[in-house]
Amino acid sequence: MKVFKALLLAIAIAVDMVASHWVGQQAYSWMPSQGTAEAKQVDNLFSFLVSIGAFIFVGIVGIILYSILTCRTPKGDFSHGHPARGNWKIELLWTVIPVILVSWIATQSYIIYQQIDIQGLTPIAHLHLPLEEPVYAANKPSENNNNSKPVNEEIEVISKQWSWSFRYPRRNVTSTELHLPVNQNVRLTLQSQDVIHGFYVPEFRIKQDIIPNRTLNFVFAPIREGKYRLRDSQFSGTYFALMEADVYVESPEAYDRWLAKAAAQSPTPANNQAVSEHTHHVQKARGSFWPTVLPAQPPVVNHAN
Repeated sequence: MKVFKALLLAIAIAVDMVASHWVGQQAYSWMPSQGTAEAKQVDNLFSFLVSIGAFIFVGIVGIILYSILTCRTPKGDFSHGHPARGNWKIELLWTVIPVILVSWIATQSYIIYQQIDIQGLTPIAHLHLPLEEPVYAANKPSENNNNSKPVNEEIEVISKQWSWSFRYPRRNVTSTELHLPVNQNVRLTLQSQDVIHGFYVPEFRIKQDIIPNRTLNFVFAPIREGKYRLRDSQFSGTYFALMEADVYVESPEAYDRWLAKAAAQSPTPANNQAVSEHTHHVQKARGSFWPTVLPAQPPVVNHAN
């Protein structure tokens, strides 16, 4: 009988593992397409967490159903079941396993965070772990940076209420569109001219707060050509929902052609929907209306979307 119960338990655990692994694989389809090398690592970690959650959920539900069907007490039986308190084997089991899982998850999260390589946050002691560089093209060292990771391109990101602008120092070009060369490491330098904003592109798996009076840098590698959408992930005021920008990941040749084309254009003030709506609202308002911060002046750019 004991052998049969042990075999039944082993089969139940095996079925639970197969089912949870299947659910974890389905988790990849719940996420947007992977636009960067770092996104793969984030999705792998997310899939693992979903698998662990599914394993625990299915296991607990299975135990509850098994107990309901097979462990009913006879009518009038008010005796207590076998106590598990003080069982050192169970105590050790549910202490060691969570510690191992949490430690592994924390280590993987830290490795991914190091791969994105964010600079400019509060200085802390860095734990040096062996990492695999997520880059698929030859790199050249960057000049004038505070980061040792080699990059192919540096782009300045300027955020303000309520617009994005991007400056490409190599050609002295400013744009309201973010263009990135595919399969190359890119360093973004994030700055805010007023309040906290959030740099968020879902396909990149990157969501970074931009703090006023502080410059933040991070390095990543776009791997999928296409058009994406940058959004402000922080509530930065009345028109923050309008603070969006197009992001283009393109071949290095197309990227260089776009830079050359933009450099040939004269700088002009960009169109800004927040400014337009605020001006229209003030002109049409009758009596009192909800006061709001005046939008910043539109950026002066070589190329506007």
